[in-house]
Amino acid sequence: MLTTAEARDAILAAMPACDIESVAVERATGRVLHQSVKAERDQPPFDRVMMDGIAISYGEFDSGNRRFPIQAMQAAGDPALTLASGKAIDIMTGASLPDGADCIVPVEHINVTDGVAEIEADYAAEQRQFIHARGSDHTKDTELLTPGTRVSPMNIAVITSCGLSDIDVSKKPTIRVISTGNELVAAGEAIEAHQIRMSNGPAMIAMLQQHGFDDCEHDHLVDDPTLLKQRIAEHLDAADTLVLSGGVSMGKADYLPEVFDELGVDVVFHKISQRPGRPMWFGIGPRKQAVFALPGNPVSTLVCCRQYVIPALNAATGLREQAPEFASLAQDVTFKPKLTYFLPVKLISSVGGPLRAMPVHTNTSGDFTALSGTDGYVELECDQTDFPSGTPARLHRWT
Repeated sequence: MLTTAEARDAILAAMPACDIESVAVERATGRVLHQSVKAERDQPPFDRVMMDGIAISYGEFDSGNRRFPIQAMQAAGDPALTLASGKAIDIMTGASLPDGADCIVPVEHINVTDGVAEIEADYAAEQRQFIHARGSDHTKDTELLTPGTRVSPMNIAVITSCGLSDIDVSKKPTIRVISTGNELVAAGEAIEAHQIRMSNGPAMIAMLQQHGFDDCEHDHLVDDPTLLKQRIAEHLDAADTLVLSGGVSMGKADYLPEVFDELGVDVVFHKISQRPGRPMWFGIGPRKQAVFALPGNPVSTLVCCRQYVIPALNAATGLREQAPEFASLAQDVTFKPKLTYFLPVKLISSVGGPLRAMPVHTNTSGDFTALSGTDGYVELECDQTDFPSGTPARLHRWT
């Protein structure tokens, strides 16, 4: 069996990269950027007025003048006027600073009578107050976004501010999520005493969507080798990535490894030295499709999906890898098998202290209800059996 690190490296080495396409900015949210975004102009591109009020010469104010005849009005979007000596310009938020002005007095500190603005006698103005200086955010040609960034709504504001209407992003991977097993019955359908509800597929689709992979479809296949071969072949033709649950352990009805071989899917590995999720299988199809076959127990399925499938898809789209996160165990943990242990946790925030992780022990890897309310899981290394409270552990959040 591979170690967890070896399995992750093997997946990332074999995972094919997604193609790149140019899309309209309004379709780019959630995609991974594949170009540099540089500032079109200084930001702000002019000295920008930050308050409604009047624009004056600070030197005249400093010399004691408090009455300024209003010369004109300048709104946002108007060309900058030139301030005349001893005058004020009625100014709006967002306008460019008039030539000759270097002080903005807010409207609430002035009174206007017969076209003359009088500043409150006790008002203390400062030179260049309420002026957002040109280029103070960034200057022209500054790199604002780099390749590998997932495009957020805030990034859309940056991209459009740079004058770009189309950008290069990774194509969305087409994903088929397949639940296998005769015992599974979908929600809303009649169920017998010997059957169980199908939860893995819907949960994996939700997890994939939460991480930005929304081109997903779900299928349920019973444990019949002929049917499995036929339907999986169809899914291999239709998708870039297949994620299956069940059918890869050592049971007589675990047909998937044999079916994959018959369909020309080359095995990269089968089994990882971890709990839960040891029977996991990974391979590459004849057209470089990534095939993840996860164990059928729900906790194993969800942990393997988060631990291997999500990072692989992130890498395929070119998403920049995030720095690892750690949390300190809030309780002693003992785990004797020489396997890496993925332990679900709830996070406890402490002011000024390290992030703490409270273990949530599942009642076997079928106990998916115990995962509700957890924030993720910690990774406990296989070369240790006792993990005292306070031990730092690698944290993997569900989201």
